[in-house]
Amino acid sequence: MRQQVNGHGSGSDAHSGGESLREELQEFLGGEALLHQLDDLTQVNPVTLETVLRCLQARYSADMFYTNAGCTLVALNPFKPVPQLYSTELMQEYHAAPQPQKLKPHIFTVGEQTYRNVKSLMEPVNQSIVVSGESGAGKTWTSRCLMKFYAVVAASPTSRESHKIAERIEQRILNSNPVMEAFGNAGTLRNNNSSRFGKFIQLQLNRTQQMTGAAVQTYLLEKTRVACQASSERNFHIFYQICKGASADERLQWHLPEGATFSWLPNPERTLEEDCFEVTREAMLHLGIDAPTQNNIFQVRGKATPLAHGSGDGQPLL
Repeated sequence: MRQQVNGHGSGSDAHSGGESLREELQEFLGGEALLHQLDDLTQVNPVTLETVLRCLQARYSADMFYTNAGCTLVALNPFKPVPQLYSTELMQEYHAAPQPQKLKPHIFTVGEQTYRNVKSLMEPVNQSIVVSGESGAGKTWTSRCLMKFYAVVAASPTSRESHKIAERIEQRILNSNPVMEAFGNAGTLRNNNSSRFGKFIQLQLNRTQQMTGAAVQTYLLEKTRVACQASSERNFHIFYQICKGASADERLQWHLPEGATFSWLPNPERTLEEDCFEVTREAMLHLGIDAPTQNNIFQVRGKATPLAHGSGDGQPLL
């Protein structure tokens, strides 16, 4: 019988166990050239922080950014464009596959599995996907990809009229992204397009599993960012979009002098992909926000305090 010392195994047993674990680690990591082939972290043996990270590192180096961990999908931000990884053709491939879980791990696998659970003839049930991670992990991009996937696979009506309705819903769903990102995302130290709010997105299907609508609920918006930003960070995208994209007439109407700088808009010299004002305005039009309403939104501005650098006439924020 193993000896117990204060409820623990003896020192010799602990030493033996440690040696055994080291041997298993060396044996596992000795086949490092094959680590990228492990598409499920449950296949890692022994399961330690080192083996899991080495496996993910090997897959990342091989441009494999998705790895299963049982019923959870681990996604790594590639920090580079990978357009072929999110093409419509690939969406259709995962949607048409008899067993999508046998394909390479992908966010489309999760999307397709939940879609099939909703349309199940045996017991259709509502489905939820939780997208979590630290800043810069890719939550916004992942949510965007899921919405695009559902818009593609759930928009296959038979009649011409219903096809037009489905296309309109799909376009509105996709156009909600640039609007939410313009008013709720900002450039931070770790992420140029960091969501500063939480969101619950609900996609609605009818009995034939065609998309009929969507609803977005937002919460916990970081309102303090409007007046206070950390060093080297930026305010919300929409402010920079207006300053960089407004026409001469709009600048005059919105009291935005050409070349003016504003104390609440730090780091304006940074040019981001998200600074495109026209994309936001076009998306707002698709969502039913007409030009006069947009103008009323954009001309809302603070007048209480002088905010412009080097100006004594109290230039407004926006």
